Amino acid sequence: MTQTDPRAALIPDQRARVNVATYPTYAEAQRAVDYLSDQHFPVERLAIVGEGLKTIEQVTGRLDWGRAASLGFGQGLFIGLFVGLLFGLLGLAGGSLLYVVAYGMVMGALTGLVWGLIGYALSGGRRDFTSIGGMRADHYVILADAEVAEQARTLLANLR
Repeated sequence: MTQTDPRAALIPDQRARVNVATYPTYAEAQRAVDYLSDQHFPVERLAIVGEGLKTIEQVTGRLDWGRAASLGFGQGLFIGLFVGLLFGLLGLAGGSLLYVVAYGMVMGALTGLVWGLIGYALSGGRRDFTSIGGMRADHYVILADAEVAEQARTLLANLR
């Protein structure tokens, strides 16, 4: 017996749908679907599909020992703040809320600093930069169920 993702039933087979419009940006495709919604079109019968996907990694800076330590410290600080607040508000730690939060922040920051340095040391210089990754599409297609595709095209012809 195979397991199936229960969300799969929510996403119809896109091959059974028809292209009703193509837009160069996601914002324009979103605007078109919003317009169709305003016209009381059954938007649950639509899909916005990005085509021509490409990954983009924007390099944000050089990574060295100091930067690795500061990034680890900052991340650990915020994780410690979260854990300290959680423990303090739920009463899972003795002492005042301020003490528990401060302790969590200090321990989180120190732990983060150590892990940041260990992670940088283990990278062996193979990735001495920081970056932000993302995905972009060349264009966005609005697909509709075949039964309502012509209605969507007619309505979108009036979109300005």
